[in-house]
Amino acid sequence: MTQDLSIWTMVLNASIVVQLVMLLLVVVSISSWAAIFRKLFALRKVQAHNESFERDFWSGTSLNDLFNTAARNAQNGQDAGPMERIFASGMREYQKLRERRIADPGTLMDGARRAMRASYQREMDVIESSLSFLASVGSVSPYVGLFGTVWGIMHAFTGLASMQQVTLATVAPGIAEALVATAIGLFSAIPAVVAYNRFAREIDRTAIRLETFMEEFSNILQRNVAAQSPAVPAGK
Repeated sequence: MTQDLSIWTMVLNASIVVQLVMLLLVVVSISSWAAIFRKLFALRKVQAHNESFERDFWSGTSLNDLFNTAARNAQNGQDAGPMERIFASGMREYQKLRERRIADPGTLMDGARRAMRASYQREMDVIESSLSFLASVGSVSPYVGLFGTVWGIMHAFTGLASMQQVTLATVAPGIAEALVATAIGLFSAIPAVVAYNRFAREIDRTAIRLETFMEEFSNILQRNVAAQSPAVPAGK
């Protein structure tokens, strides 16, 4: 008789352990795709916010106006990009030190840099979220699928032990059912690995861009410290 070796039939005929492995891999695959799309949209949003703020920053707008806009956005609950929040953190600390009548350039710059560095670390933690999940899916899913395959093959050969005559037709269905677990594991792992590598490159570029901005903003503050009296800087 011709056996039905369709994927759905093999899944239904697999042992309960293999079916549980397949179900786990399907759930992981759906979760990884959801994480991929969330991260894709989040990174695009971050890039758009950073580009918008960077244009405003280099357009000649004064530091005070930029800071007031950032504070107003935060107060109104409007979304802002990492670069704007880093700028606001540095500028806020700089103004607090100037209000305390601190005129030492080293103290002013160290305070602003520490505030920006702390904000930078918080922003990077948010940007890098979900990457560890994708890395885990990409590295573990093939082994989970392989476990299901090994268990399915063991189950298939155990069932054949009582048979007097074993042919390829009797062995093939059990092995094919077990191999489905490996296929699903690879299906879960490959998109996660590809997405992880792409997102890691984009996040590295974002990190370099933010660090470059912090250095440029620090240079601007340093020039204001050297050129102006102990008052809040009015421009770049």
